Amino acid sequence: MNQLKRLLLLLTCLTLLGACADGFSEFPVTREAQTELPPTVTVIQLDAQNIRQFNPASSTPVQSATLAGPSGWKYRIGPGDVLSVLVFNHPELTMPAGPQRSAAESGFRVQSDGTFFYPFVGQVQAAGLAPEDIRTDLRLRLAEYIADPQLEVRVAAFNSQAINVTGAVAMPSRHSLTTVPMTLVDAINAAGGLKDNADAERVTIQRNNRTYNVDLDAFLSRGVVSNNPVLGAGDVVYVPERESEEVFILGEVNQSASIDLEGEELSLTQALAGQGGINQIRADARGVFVFRGTPAAMRVFQLSVASPTGFLLGTDFLLQPGDVVYVTRSPRQRWNDTILGLLPTVGAVNTTTDTLNGI
Repeated sequence: MNQLKRLLLLLTCLTLLGACADGFSEFPVTREAQTELPPTVTVIQLDAQNIRQFNPASSTPVQSATLAGPSGWKYRIGPGDVLSVLVFNHPELTMPAGPQRSAAESGFRVQSDGTFFYPFVGQVQAAGLAPEDIRTDLRLRLAEYIADPQLEVRVAAFNSQAINVTGAVAMPSRHSLTTVPMTLVDAINAAGGLKDNADAERVTIQRNNRTYNVDLDAFLSRGVVSNNPVLGAGDVVYVPERESEEVFILGEVNQSASIDLEGEELSLTQALAGQGGINQIRADARGVFVFRGTPAAMRVFQLSVASPTGFLLGTDFLLQPGDVVYVTRSPRQRWNDTILGLLPTVGAVNTTTDTLNGI
């Protein structure tokens, strides 16, 4: 019977002790303990001499956008456009617009063959020409009927040429081109502007079956004029959504969180302060780690904040997307957690002993 009691008592203890395992992640703080880490893990002690060398380059070379096609813009008439022709001192040759008819409704529509009909002269070629070219042609042909004709040719409705803006803009839409050049910024503004999650550095323009990458942010923030190109007929502008650039703050901090860098710089000290700092009671101030790695290897940066100078050093260490900041528990707190976990176990063991003694 005594052997049965001891066996039941042992099983109870093992079960309860296993249940009180805290499940906390740990990482060795001392150099001696770190020697047992796998060879793919490299621990780098951060100090005043080396802390800045692990930051990304302060500025990356700006890629100047170069798009194939004409550098300037001159509107060319196309099928579907509506022309307004005004002949001075000859109202019979001008189709007037009234209160019930707009200039677009009363004008001359360019047909699918690229021509429009005009009194006296007949069919007039328009497609592929600028308004001033049509004016010159009409003036020569009308001279056979009118002495020194004076006239003006305007586009009353721009229907033949357009660009499309899609992606992370407020209102993806189609926009007609006019005699006024439309730049990339003009097109995005016409589409309601960029969304908050738009990636202005990776805008693309599709033109003539080719795709061109345009860093629009370089124009907006640094004034690179070539990155705000003039758009042409048929161009498709695509603004992608910005990819998440998260860093993760875990361990003995007052508030664990993930932080989206959003393209901004964030130092290690800023990240910790933004989450309420390290837990002064539970944290091991020697063990502030930043894990940064690839599938093949990992670098672990260790910063001691046992004194305020450590936090000052941390302002010079910039976090990168994918970094994991982890603050370890202090050895004393680990022992306290173990004791607190054992107290229910001791009570349960005493209860089990009393029960067995009654058998």
